[in-house]
Amino acid sequence: MKEILSTKNAAIKKFKKLHKKKYRDERQQYIIEGFHLLEEAIKAQVQVEWILYNQRGKIEWGAWLAAQPEEQLIFVSDDVLESLSELPTPQGILAIVQMPNNEKNIDFSGRWLLLDNVQDPGNVGTMIRTADAAGLSGIILGEGCADIYNTKVLRAMQGSNYHLPIIRQILSDIIPKFKQAHIPVYGTELNPEAIAYSDVTDVKEYALILGNEGQGVGKELLELTDQNIYIPISGDAESLNVAIAAGIIMFHFELQR
Repeated sequence: MKEILSTKNAAIKKFKKLHKKKYRDERQQYIIEGFHLLEEAIKAQVQVEWILYNQRGKIEWGAWLAAQPEEQLIFVSDDVLESLSELPTPQGILAIVQMPNNEKNIDFSGRWLLLDNVQDPGNVGTMIRTADAAGLSGIILGEGCADIYNTKVLRAMQGSNYHLPIIRQILSDIIPKFKQAHIPVYGTELNPEAIAYSDVTDVKEYALILGNEGQGVGKELLELTDQNIYIPISGDAESLNVAIAAGIIMFHFELQR
């Protein structure tokens, strides 16, 4: 087991840079905070490079830590952990994790959620977690979406990124392939040609597109869909949060199977 007590340590400075997407992409590594996310990563057999913990972590998870490979463990001071944490109150343990190989083949079947330029980390993470709960086959992130290795996205996903494939692709290239596989593609927009989501029944497989918080799904993508749908609103709110809308539609579709 190693021990690092100074925030000026070269390794700590290197780890801290992983809060920036540029360095995450260069090193193919990211930081996860908290015991739950670390446990989910290990269950998914993700490659954990380092586990850093302070005295609090040692007290709370000492028995678990003792069962981990010693060469992965680094005991750090409170100051070091705080310098690496992006949480208001660090939980006493975090890890440096290797990114998985993201070059996955898409099986154009099942139920997929496609996100177009969804920029808010909380929304992206919440939709991935909800898709996991609804039993979807996978997520495709289009251009402009928040990075899933952003700390806020990781916290919102709560480990769901380890349960289903999450793939970055250009949606305009992917949508025709779903249609070729006879998978209906639904966009979300509010216009006279769209139909209420509740009018879509007997849904076995689908690709559902949700869009940017302010602009919605891009017009060029909406023109590629089989059908565009909307959620009727009874009250005075102008619109729904995109993550809430995604949850409503995904679980409605799940009930139609």
